[in-house]
Amino acid sequence: MRYAEFFWNPTGTAREGRLPYAQALQGIRRAIADAQHDHGIVGRLVAAIDREASPRDASEMVRWVIEARCDEVLGIGIDYRENDRPPELFVDAYRAARRAGLRTTAHAGEFGTPWTHVQTAVDLLQVDRIDHGYTVVDAPDFAARCAERGIVFTVVPTNSYYLRTLPPERWALDHPIRRMPGLGLRVHPNTDDPTLHHVTPTQAWGMMVRDFGFGLDDLRAFMLNGLDGAWIDDGTRRAWRAGFLQDFDALRRELESPSSSV
Repeated sequence: MRYAEFFWNPTGTAREGRLPYAQALQGIRRAIADAQHDHGIVGRLVAAIDREASPRDASEMVRWVIEARCDEVLGIGIDYRENDRPPELFVDAYRAARRAGLRTTAHAGEFGTPWTHVQTAVDLLQVDRIDHGYTVVDAPDFAARCAERGIVFTVVPTNSYYLRTLPPERWALDHPIRRMPGLGLRVHPNTDDPTLHHVTPTQAWGMMVRDFGFGLDDLRAFMLNGLDGAWIDDGTRRAWRAGFLQDFDALRRELESPSSSV
């Protein structure tokens, strides 16, 4: 792990934890600085809308982010129960975020919801990337449009919906993640909520090989997708791309060396 853009839910923190946005943010920023100093991990924040709360609450949260702008908070997202909380409910919050220059993403198509949720997030909310987005495979024409635009989909191999609904013997064969790259979609393996989805970054990438049949060329492409989808400046992106590729290719040569053992 070298860089992480991780979500937190300010609405829940303020309501349930009685910890105001600015106060919670101060503590998280200190932890980010400690992680970079102690472990060399760069951390950045995505303030997530609680879609189980009201659209008014979402707009209020965006206002908190704007009023307490800092370098660590790059943009907003949206998470929690999607089934009866479609993306269009939160269009005002997303418009306010874009006007303020914040980056945007959205959990969509996560719980078997119609592919139109992904379309709404892309076309109406105008997000920069999509979290999950699995049901996009049900609409090849729209998937082709997403591929043409280069939208990055952050995917979670252990997504709980498909573990619950697909037969164990068919899970890895029928999971949408297996089909997404074949549609030209740019995917990047992630954990979402590691505790909920029971997966670490290492496990997620391993599952892409073990369960979904992707190879080293695919993993290399997924790594580059992550760099292109990350909310970093272009200079950092170029430098990291060169360094990450050098490290990946060196490790690959070591793995594929006749003298290596597995």
